[in-house]
Amino acid sequence: MDAFYASVEWLRYPQLKGLPMVIGGGRRKEDDLIARLNAERPERAWTAHDLALIPVDFFPRLSSYVGRGVITTATYPARQFGVGSAMGLMKAARLCPQAILLPVDFDEYRRFSREFKRVIRDIAPVIEDRGVDEVYIDFTHVPGGQREGGRVLARLIQKSIFEATGLTCSIGVAPNKLLAKMASEFNKPNGISVVRESDLESLIWPLPCRKINGIGPKADARLQGHGIHTIGELAERDRTWLVQHFGKSHGAWLHDAAHGRDERPVVTESEPVSMSRETTFERDLHAVRDRAELGAIFTRLAEQVATDLQRKGYAGKTIGIKLRYDDFKTVTRDQTVAEHTSDARRIRQVAGQCLKRVPLNRCLRLLGVRVSSLAPAQDLARQHADSSPDPELPLFPTAG
Repeated sequence: MDAFYASVEWLRYPQLKGLPMVIGGGRRKEDDLIARLNAERPERAWTAHDLALIPVDFFPRLSSYVGRGVITTATYPARQFGVGSAMGLMKAARLCPQAILLPVDFDEYRRFSREFKRVIRDIAPVIEDRGVDEVYIDFTHVPGGQREGGRVLARLIQKSIFEATGLTCSIGVAPNKLLAKMASEFNKPNGISVVRESDLESLIWPLPCRKINGIGPKADARLQGHGIHTIGELAERDRTWLVQHFGKSHGAWLHDAAHGRDERPVVTESEPVSMSRETTFERDLHAVRDRAELGAIFTRLAEQVATDLQRKGYAGKTIGIKLRYDDFKTVTRDQTVAEHTSDARRIRQVAGQCLKRVPLNRCLRLLGVRVSSLAPAQDLARQHADSSPDPELPLFPTAG
């Protein structure tokens, strides 16, 4: 999907389309914008039906942001200033102070995600879900899937998604997932790119190695250390040489990827490994001095994870926590329980026990709760009963 979160926001605020905009810094609080608008501009009674009429100059700008939130996504006009996902909002404010800042609305993004995927499944049912805004689709046996090398079906999918949601997407069509992923980036936004095996030398080899999904910054730095900057230069290296320098498995994969080879099927069903929720605080919180605030956040995270598990039909046996201190050091702890659970109180209790195994005498930047060792709830021999939990341990005991 094209700038997915931003595109969903443009449906709500069409007056912001084409402007530099970033999304992040906190969750949306319903009606906050309308309430502030009525307080500051009482010349009319504003309602939720008037979102498209809100003057552009009313929206908050990055220049006024104070805090430690990070960007979830940025529009293309904002990216031209060097602003990007996962960047701190304070840093982004220095690069693009005029950008409009909106809080995230994950519930709405997930709703649109389910809708665009439903549209695709109605046309091409062999689909691999790759997150909130991306899928792989197997066109092989779809009627008309081979017309114009897949371009006809791609146009149908684009048209159907737009008619159902008002959102645009970019599609890459290729013989395998590796090349299709790369092709999907060639003609954004709202583009279709078809890459055939005969296009490898002209379209793929001139690209930097980082364009291969799976080559990260560290691997790219190692490749550049050997004088390998483009995919074509990687393809020139002998498989034996790559195995010698990058290991048997990774070296062989690099050789195959450079030559556009990928045998992975489109996987229609996959089990999640874990589910987690975490939050970065607006200010450092101390486990003792801010115990009540941290306790409330901790409870909310456990409840959110439990809701996610129940909504998706899973339960887990391993419950853990993640802490990041004020020096950016991150620690995790987990504990495996006897029975699978998706109960918020049980998750909160066990996660609280994990907290007793980490130092709590320093300020914290981040807190997270995670549940893993998942199993589908319907496949479990018996569900975890809603029995009374053990007496709760202090969430943030006195340090020392």
